[in-house]
Amino acid sequence: MFNFDWAKRTHKGLRRWVLYIVRDTPKSGAEIMDVMEANLQGWWRPSPGSVYPLLKRMVEEGVLTRSEEDKYSLTSSGREEVDHPWPWADQHEHAPRSVEDAIEVISSYTSYLEDLSRSRDQSLVKASGELRGLAERLSKIGGES
Repeated sequence: MFNFDWAKRTHKGLRRWVLYIVRDTPKSGAEIMDVMEANLQGWWRPSPGSVYPLLKRMVEEGVLTRSEEDKYSLTSSGREEVDHPWPWADQHEHAPRSVEDAIEVISSYTSYLEDLSRSRDQSLVKASGELRGLAERLSKIGGES
């Protein structure tokens, strides 16, 4: 079972990103930073002061190993974390465990979509069919016909 302990939740997004970057190919800390910068097309590059302490902590936790060539790769524990079935769980305390939790998550995403609609985001126009389908499914769950 996946362990959501607080130490693992530090640098939530950065941690998950590192896991995905080294998922298939071991990489050095500098290579990890290069991939992050390339993914963001040069808009941001993490500092060594953020990445290297995180890598050290992840090795200490047993999620990564560090080779003699200073390349980081996943351990079985790291693979379990990166393959966790709730990719959005990093943004929440836990996966929804009750109807109330699920509704809170749905409400948060609905607020986000409402903000996008006010800004006239064109991606919503493309997703209108899917949104209507979700609305119909939710109506059925709520007991409406």
